[in-house]
Parts: sequence; structure tokens; C-alpha cells
Amino acid sequence: MSGPTWLMLLLTMQEIFSLDREFSLSPENPVLVIGGAGVDLIGRLQGDLMAGTSNPANIRTSYGGVARNVAENLARLGQKSILITAVGDDHNGGQLINQAMEAGVDTSYIVTTTDHPTGSYLGVVNPHGVLQFALDDINATSALTPEYIRSLSGVFREASLVVIDANLPENTLRTIFSQARKARIPVCADPTSTSLAGRLLPFLNRLRFITPNSGEAGVLTDQVIEDNQPEDALDAAKFLVGQGVEIVLITLAEFGVVYATSETSGYFPAIRTTIVDPTGAGDALNATVMFSLLNGISLDDAVRLGVTAATLTLRHRGSVIKDLSLEMLYDQLVI
Repeated sequence: MSGPTWLMLLLTMQEIFSLDREFSLSPENPVLVIGGAGVDLIGRLQGDLMAGTSNPANIRTSYGGVARNVAENLARLGQKSILITAVGDDHNGGQLINQAMEAGVDTSYIVTTTDHPTGSYLGVVNPHGVLQFALDDINATSALTPEYIRSLSGVFREASLVVIDANLPENTLRTIFSQARKARIPVCADPTSTSLAGRLLPFLNRLRFITPNSGEAGVLTDQVIEDNQPEDALDAAKFLVGQGVEIVLITLAEFGVVYATSETSGYFPAIRTTIVDPTGAGDALNATVMFSLLNGISLDDAVRLGVTAATLTLRHRGSVIKDLSLEMLYDQLVI
């Protein structure tokens, strides 16, 4: 890969993760991704949703979960990733682990629990691909106890950074931040949902990168943020920077994304596209931005590539594009 993009090192990972100089980055080391994983069951309605009766739909299943999706996207982009999650002692759990291994994810530290089944997510989208409602059962993540996280201190020391989702209990989150601090590596977070985003409030000043959508950003800032008001979202991003987060990227569905650091900010409108499946687009964006920054790509270009990854994922049936690569993203760069 060559060209001007690789020369535009306006804000490299070393610069924008420099809030605390004690942190040092080793991009050749794996990214630890800690959080939820499970089976996605997505139904796309063929018409209007009618309550109290069966609705004709196209239904697909795949493996998903925020942490799992991010880990697979990173692996397919060529970044070593270690998935730390929990699955049930059941067929779905075994198959999920096998699929992640085949995608190149290190699954050595996945916990298998007999207390809960493998996680699951049920989503219903309208004929235009817009999510109508969703249910999830991710209780297996309770097996990721503080004690287990502390047992992985050696894994933390060999990592480049940690990515978490908000499926994790607060005491486990606290232990992860402690372990990351001891290992001198930064923590990035996906708030996951409006019902879970509040779990990250005690840790904002310890985050290097966060990627909420407008609803999650509203929870984190105690504001009402509408997708069609990027100015308000940008103000919210700057507010979170003021709370100690180094990089904030807020997604606004079909209206694009805003981002802010203490030194820069910006807005990218979304790309109009046919939505085949909305699942996983945000995870693709998140993983691509982190991968890009780890590899010395400017923040501006990292967000461009992330939006491209999200757009391509929206056109794909499933949560992760199987042949995703940085070359593909440059070839398909849509901004």
C-alpha cells in the first residue's frame, strides 16, 4: 500500500494516545477485545409489522456480539486480536469458538460456563433495513469475573491496547482498567446500547477512545441528541473530551459521524446506500478506526476508512464481511 494517505500522519496513534506519556504502544502486539459474544437471529420484515400474529420475513443467523464482531473485523484486517468472552457449554458456544478461530481470532482465553447458555440477540428490521426492536440475552458474560481478569495479567502485558463493550459488570470493568493501567496500555470502549452505556460513566477519564451512537452519547452527557443534529452531537463529543476521553466518535445513523479530540474535530455525512442488514456496521467502523490509528493513519483518514467499512457492512448479509481488508477499504473508499 502506498500513496498520500500513508503520508498524512497529522494525528498518529502515538500522538492522540499521548494524554499520559507512561503509555507505550506496540502495534505488532495483539489487541485484547473483552465483552459479549453470541448468536444473532435477524428477521427482515417483508411488510409492516403486525402485532399478535406471525409476520412474513427473511430470517438469518450468524455469530455476533459487539466484542466478537470487533475482534473478527480486526483479525480480517490483519491485526492480531484476542477475544476474551464467555459462552455456554453448548453447541452454539463450541461453534462460535470454532468460527472465530477460523477467522484468525485468538480464542485461547474464552470462558465456557455451565451457568448460562451462549448469548443470543434477536433483531427485527423493517423492509428498509432499519432496526425496529431487539432483544438480547448476554448473561454468560457474568463468567468474566474480576478474578478471571486478574489471572490474565500476563496477557495484558503483551497487548497493544484493550477494547471493551458495556456488557461487562461494573466490578469487572474496574478490574480491566486496573489491569490495563498496570500493563501501560490504553482502553477503548463501545457503549453497546442506551441501557448499558451508563456503566461507562465512572471510567470516562480513563478512556482513550469511545464510539457511542447518539442515544448512548445522550446517556453519557445527560443531553438529548438527535441523529439529524450533527452540531449538537459535536458539542457532546467535545464535552466527553472535556471529561477526559481522548478520542470521541459519535455515530448518527444515516446522518453520518462526528469526532473530536482536544486538538481537532470534524463531521462526515453518511453515504447513501441500500441497507441489506444493519447488524455489525458500527462494530466494523470501530474496529477499522482502531486498526488505522494503530498503523499510523491520520484520524481524519481513519474515520473515512471506518465509514467505508460500515457502509460496506450495511450492504452485506451478516455482521462481518468475510473478505474485509485494508486494500478493499481503499479500493471502495466512499468519501
